[in-house]
Amino acid sequence: MPKRFGKRKENDGSASEGDDHPKKVTKTNGSDESDDTVVCEISKNRRVSVRNWQGKAVVDIREFYLKDGKQLPGKKGISLTKDQYPICCSGMYFVNMWKKLTRR
Repeated sequence: MPKRFGKRKENDGSASEGDDHPKKVTKTNGSDESDDTVVCEISKNRRVSVRNWQGKAVVDIREFYLKDGKQLPGKKGISLTKDQYPICCSGMYFVNMWKKLTRR
C-alpha cells in the first residue's frame, strides 16, 4: 500500500486536545453486524474495543468517523490478537519507565 503524504484536512483527535484521562466506557455496540465492547474512549474519535474478527478475539485500537449520524470505524488503527496484546503492554511498560527516567 503506498504511503500518503500531505497535510491533514481535519483535526485528528490527537492527545493535544487536553484529555488528561481517557473516558472509560463499557458497553455493547447496538449494530447487528458486530459484537464490539468498547473498553475505553481515548478521545472524541478514538476508541479501544474488544471484538471478534474472523473467529478470533482482538483488542482493536481505532479511529472512528461520523457518517449519516453513525460512528463507523476508520482505516487508521490496529487490531492485536491475544498473543500480540501482552507484548504491546510490556513495550508500554518500558516506554513509561523511560519517561520517568528522562524527567529528571
